[in-house]
Amino acid sequence: MAHPDPPFPSGPGPGQDPPLFYHGTKADLRPGDLIAPGFRSNYGSRKKALFVYLSATLDAATWGAELAVGEGPGRIYTVEPTGPIEDDPNLTDKKFPGNPTKSYRTRDAVRVTGEVLGWEGHPTEQLQAMKDHLERLKARGIEAIEE
Repeated sequence: MAHPDPPFPSGPGPGQDPPLFYHGTKADLRPGDLIAPGFRSNYGSRKKALFVYLSATLDAATWGAELAVGEGPGRIYTVEPTGPIEDDPNLTDKKFPGNPTKSYRTRDAVRVTGEVLGWEGHPTEQLQAMKDHLERLKARGIEAIEE
């Protein structure tokens, strides 16, 4: 379902700053780089991603950076969508009514506008509990991200 009040219907109004979105990953990116669907996902069975995921909360992006597969440190980027976004049904409709995590997805690219430095990860026990939960889902044949 498309976001009922898209953050970028035609850009921010006069005197308004555009909303800030984040994307967590392990990829080493630079401002101006595009993150686009169509590549292997950073999560689960690494199928071809049909969407790019973004969030308006640093906490959700932190999970993305911590749980992404690959080598190197997790990174969090500020991003701007280049097209329409919609609520992420993997978190909203299935787990939380509404969209309290402010998690979204798009079939269009997002543009990196900067990197968040000095972010703090989740406590070790909380991160391990999440990884264990995802492993249990995987053992049952359930993908954490269903596209």
